[in-house]
Amino acid sequence: MNKPLSRNLPMKCAAFCLALGLFSSACSPQVGTTSESGRKSTRTEEKAPQEKFSAYLFTYFTGNSKAEESIRFAISQDGYNFRALNGNQPILNSAQISSTGGVRDPHILRGADGKTFYMVVTDMVSANGWSSNRAMVLLKSTDLINWTSSVVNIQKRFAGNEKLLRVWAPQTIYDPEAKKYMVYFSMKHGDDPDKIYYAYANPDFTDLESEPKQLYFSPTNGAAIDGDIVLKDGKYHLFFKTEGEGSGIKIAVSDKLTGGYVLQDRYVQQTKDPVEGAGVFKLIDEEGYILMYDVYTKGKYQFTKTTDLQNFTVVDNDVTMNFHPRHGTVIPITAQESEALVRQWLPAGEVLLSAQAKELKKNNLFLDSAKRTLHLPVKPGTDLSAFDPGFVSLPGVKVSRSAADFTKGAVNYTVEIKGKEPQTFAVTAREDHNTVLEGYYADPDIIYSEKNGKYYLYPTSDGFTGWSGTYFKAFSSEDLVNWKDEGVILDLPKDVSWGKRNAWAPAIIEKKINGQYKYFFYFTAAQKVGVAVSDSPTGPFVDSGKPLVDALPKGVTGGQQIDPDVFTDPKTGKSYLYWGNGYMAGAELNADMVSLKPGTTKVMTPDKTFREGTHVLYRNGTYYFLWSEDDTRSENYRVRYGTSSSPLGKITVPANNLVIAKDPASGIYGTGHNSVIQVPGKDEWYIVYHRFNYPKGITMGDAAGFNREVAIDRMEFNPDGSIKQVTPTHEGIKGLNRK
Repeated sequence: MNKPLSRNLPMKCAAFCLALGLFSSACSPQVGTTSESGRKSTRTEEKAPQEKFSAYLFTYFTGNSKAEESIRFAISQDGYNFRALNGNQPILNSAQISSTGGVRDPHILRGADGKTFYMVVTDMVSANGWSSNRAMVLLKSTDLINWTSSVVNIQKRFAGNEKLLRVWAPQTIYDPEAKKYMVYFSMKHGDDPDKIYYAYANPDFTDLESEPKQLYFSPTNGAAIDGDIVLKDGKYHLFFKTEGEGSGIKIAVSDKLTGGYVLQDRYVQQTKDPVEGAGVFKLIDEEGYILMYDVYTKGKYQFTKTTDLQNFTVVDNDVTMNFHPRHGTVIPITAQESEALVRQWLPAGEVLLSAQAKELKKNNLFLDSAKRTLHLPVKPGTDLSAFDPGFVSLPGVKVSRSAADFTKGAVNYTVEIKGKEPQTFAVTAREDHNTVLEGYYADPDIIYSEKNGKYYLYPTSDGFTGWSGTYFKAFSSEDLVNWKDEGVILDLPKDVSWGKRNAWAPAIIEKKINGQYKYFFYFTAAQKVGVAVSDSPTGPFVDSGKPLVDALPKGVTGGQQIDPDVFTDPKTGKSYLYWGNGYMAGAELNADMVSLKPGTTKVMTPDKTFREGTHVLYRNGTYYFLWSEDDTRSENYRVRYGTSSSPLGKITVPANNLVIAKDPASGIYGTGHNSVIQVPGKDEWYIVYHRFNYPKGITMGDAAGFNREVAIDRMEFNPDGSIKQVTPTHEGIKGLNRK
């Protein structure tokens, strides 16, 4: 059924002739076609207008949940700095256009007439399984805002597809010889590999009028998906993803659109991580093309640049996005088109959230649209008298400011969007020390290195859907405020043979052995605890070769072997390891620090509030045990404590034992999984913890639990030794003067 949609719809970018500026007069004649049913129809393709392209439109989906399997738009003035439209929410309702309730892999094409847009998407909900869909959706628009749509079920539409398991990633290109729009896509039948097919759309772009035929023939009969065709120098370049024996993006080239593709047998992605969804677009005002692809296991996109479609250079440092796209495409658009999109889907406040100054903590900008205020947290040492937020230039948008600087309070910025009333916002800037690391990190463990006289921080690398990160980083500081990224110190796929996934919750200790400093790094991989060793706090670390803890303690029937903590008793010099989710266990470490002393493992769960994240410290003869309560996805994730007279002794839980919890008035939620650092030689203590991203985390649902940030606040004790409850802050702590 052809369904008119008067609201938001997407588009998908094929690297098609006009979009690349490669149209010829052959693309715009009057065309007569005959469908398979013999019906005569007439399609008129007017000559494409010569209006100059001046912006870019990015269409994409965002993830594997049903809410994320829908089409979003983003816009850019330069092809490198993209801003989501409609607040990164869908621009159309997937349920209205699809048979499954979800759509993925959007591809948009500007028609040969220069003013009609064609989009195709996968009709699929991934929760139903990767071989659960048989259909695609065809969409058409003349203004990029209002669309009509039709579902085409290949299995029902064409005979001989009884064994069809899936239809993936359709794209569209204009065939100047057939003078029709060709849709190409991958299909898998039974035990056969995925193969790329093509068929022609009918004149109304509501159906496929020809039987699907195989487009690309792999010389090894290997799988091929996610095709994207680029016409350059008279040759068609088919970018596609291989599956099976090796996986990545390759190119096959032909003189003819519909066949004869010869494989160039090398991978062109510029990463060793798995990728999919290659998309190529021509840059408007500079030489070359962008090849982008979805690095799906890392939750990011990679952008590369090429002038010859053969050699590719990573340009990620030039790219900014305020969204996380999955398998999308980009097309160039005109000033009139971009202004219409901005007018439709870009609120004035969102313009100011585009600030890109290097001094900014970009993940923590806080906009109050109702009050028309914006707060810009800046990094330590920023000169607020000369600070420029660096708002991204966007089509159809003008931003102007009052003369005042940020040292005198709020600065007024006026946003003018063509066709709308101007809006003025009061913008403040302040040096906020929380969060302390740029980016998403969680489960922080901290030490002071006697060898180097610095503090070192070891977090979980966060921001990956379902806690799917695979590497650990280290950060160093002399004052607990200014932190240096020391890079990756342990990469599970490369460095650990027994656990390649779920790099979580590390802990580290510095030990002087035979006069030499050694560093023992305890970490979670694949829900097991391992240990790696180095001569430096920044690595390289060498894994011991096997898990240190890979089974439940005796008497425990449920939980996970995760969240290690290591502690050396200052009274005896003995070291202990603690771990557990759902239970707390502890054991003495042997002198080698890479094995547990037999017979010392003890289940120590303090009470029903214990969930995970044990941390142990010693002060004035008392051993303090801190732990996290609730779920890391919960806004009520928080830290409690108990005390003991020995490292493996019974834990006494005080009546008032809350260490840190959410502060809704400040927009701070999910405060948990901590470590604590004592300033050497002083009774001065700081709690290092993670919390939801501010300000978006509380709006993200479960995703807040893997988009976390690290903060540091002062932790104090009462005269009786009890811990004062910590109030989490944005301001954080002042830099330490070690002298």
